[in-house]
Amino acid sequence: MSDDTVDRSLRIVFLGDSFTQGVGDPGYRGWVGRVMADCWAELAAVPGGVTAFNLGVRRNTSADVLARCWGETEVRVLPGADNRLVLSVGSNDAGEEDGRVRVAPDACLAHVAALLDGARERGLAPLVVGPPPVAGAGPAHLERLLALADGIAGVCAGRGVPFIGVTRELAADREWTEQALAGDGAHPGAGGYRRLADLVLRGGFREWLTERRPAAGAALT
Repeated sequence: MSDDTVDRSLRIVFLGDSFTQGVGDPGYRGWVGRVMADCWAELAAVPGGVTAFNLGVRRNTSADVLARCWGETEVRVLPGADNRLVLSVGSNDAGEEDGRVRVAPDACLAHVAALLDGARERGLAPLVVGPPPVAGAGPAHLERLLALADGIAGVCAGRGVPFIGVTRELAADREWTEQALAGDGAHPGAGGYRRLADLVLRGGFREWLTERRPAAGAALT
């Protein structure tokens, strides 16, 4: 493919659970819609335009995301385009079901590693946002989630992948907690998602997103 015919659009796939999807936000924007809106001025001049795909699915664990990710991703990215992947998993992994943790920490970290390695093999530049806390799940869940977030950060560091931590900050955030507890115990309203979006932006998301990558010709299979 010549330089004249290379697709230079920016395509961002957001993979995750209900927090990625934005459940609970009456405006249906969540944190993904807010960060993309806040970055719009910087992205407006991208050749070929910008497309963001929100592939958050409620109750998904890291295992669920890994099982579905490539089939859903490959139809949304293009060889030669600036393809990105934003991953956020773990909140459901740390939850209990039938008296057992849904996904063991070591298995979750292995899934994250496979997702990051798979993204790079397919020409997608990855970034990871830490798992948001579930306010109504209790202190044991939060303890597990904080340890899991640290483990995910370590997986990212070992691969040179940007990681934006949000778990501790949101667990201490009054608006996030109050809105979640006033709702279903997990998902905040607009204000809580604004808090999460601000943490993502302060964590370097804008800089990562607006750093243009060279055209890539790798096949996406």
